[in-house]
Amino acid sequence: MTSQDHTVEKIGGTSMSDFTAVRDNIVVGDRSADELYQRIFVVSAYSGVTDELLEHKKTGEPGVYALFADAESDWAWGDDLTKLTQFLIDINKQLFDDPMLKQQADQFIMDRVEGVRGCLIDLQRLCSYGQFQLEEHLLTVREMLAGIGEAHSAFNTTLKLQAEGINARFVDLTGWRDNELLPLDAKLKQAFDSIDLTREMPICTGYAQCEEGLMRTFDRGYSEMTFSRVAVITEAREAIIHKEYHLSSADPKIVGEDKVVPMGRTNYDVADQLANLGMEAIHPRAAKGLRQNDIPLRVKNTFEPEHTGTLITRDYVSEKPQVEIIAGRKGVFAIEVFDQDMQGDPGSDRRILDVLARFKIRCISKDTNANTITHYADSTLKHVKRVVRALKEEFPNAEISTRKVALVSAIGSDMQVPGILAKTVTSLAEEEISVLALHQCMRQVDMQFVIDEDHYEKAIAKLHATLIEPHNHEYAIVAA
Repeated sequence: MTSQDHTVEKIGGTSMSDFTAVRDNIVVGDRSADELYQRIFVVSAYSGVTDELLEHKKTGEPGVYALFADAESDWAWGDDLTKLTQFLIDINKQLFDDPMLKQQADQFIMDRVEGVRGCLIDLQRLCSYGQFQLEEHLLTVREMLAGIGEAHSAFNTTLKLQAEGINARFVDLTGWRDNELLPLDAKLKQAFDSIDLTREMPICTGYAQCEEGLMRTFDRGYSEMTFSRVAVITEAREAIIHKEYHLSSADPKIVGEDKVVPMGRTNYDVADQLANLGMEAIHPRAAKGLRQNDIPLRVKNTFEPEHTGTLITRDYVSEKPQVEIIAGRKGVFAIEVFDQDMQGDPGSDRRILDVLARFKIRCISKDTNANTITHYADSTLKHVKRVVRALKEEFPNAEISTRKVALVSAIGSDMQVPGILAKTVTSLAEEEISVLALHQCMRQVDMQFVIDEDHYEKAIAKLHATLIEPHNHEYAIVAA
């Protein structure tokens, strides 16, 4: 395998659901036959499939996994798996006109689903005995189910491309019927050692079974870790993520598509700040490998193939200090602990963090003063109530309160602009938006404002209008 000649490219689920766009805009485009190769594709499941397999990402509505994990559901998961099979076959029907190819695709996915069904029935029977606990196997079940979605889309894509004369190769990393469990890097090296990128186009599953258990750390962000490690292990020239939208200066649904611009250039530090708010260009742990190996990451819009997208590199700093993106998060819980005994006690923060860690609460930000520590948590009301009860036991003399807030951030690779904080606060005040708390670190890569949740959209639009729109022509030049 020739290093530094190829790219590794990840295709998201929404893009995968439009095969014509994937073929015409990503895989083939205006390339000649000789230019098709030297590319590895890591694919996600089709849009909506992982929601059906696990649980709905936004609503929490149970899928096959959630029903199986619920001891009271009994056979509900089996009915849901049957419904899922029909959903997957309906996708095949839309994708394949050739009946022979459709039959091949249907047989592949039915074999997978029925194999999993048999495994789950056996596991359920085994765990009916007291010596075996279902909870000990649930992570494995979750990974096995998740792998169905990526295997389905990767196999179908390979089949379609082969039918069109492209030497595509299905690379199944899901561990289906594998005899050994390897560390992730060893598994990927084994998978790619025999592939000649000059004449083969690998189509890889976004889920990879490995010793580390990707879902244990990344849950549904596992495909980004697979993508990142494939790029590192194969020494890619560039890593590319294809999404259904640009990495833009703000959410176009809030600000307006005519006002946002693609970022064009930024660095991994900015990408980490976005990930902290849940607006991932890439998971920070996945970005770490790319950054350490100096592999650039490009985020492209599947439906605008002629656009160069946004290039993320390790050392990029904007030519002049400026804000590059306005981002934020609604539905954040502020958990405030006020205790006069905290004064002079450095261990208080650690004790609070231990409680948050016990309930697996992810903190986006925090602020402190002499007797108050507030953590801004990405969690549910049910979990927050449990945390509050535990904190009251830990700090019996403290006043503990919670409220729902929104966080809005101005982020850039270099924001050392004199007076920018005052300008930003003034612009929010002009819209009668009260700032409940604010944070600005010495690194000068972000300013974060805690505001009332009802003011979220208005704050995003106002900060974009104040800090970015006056410079939109400059962003257009960078993007070009």
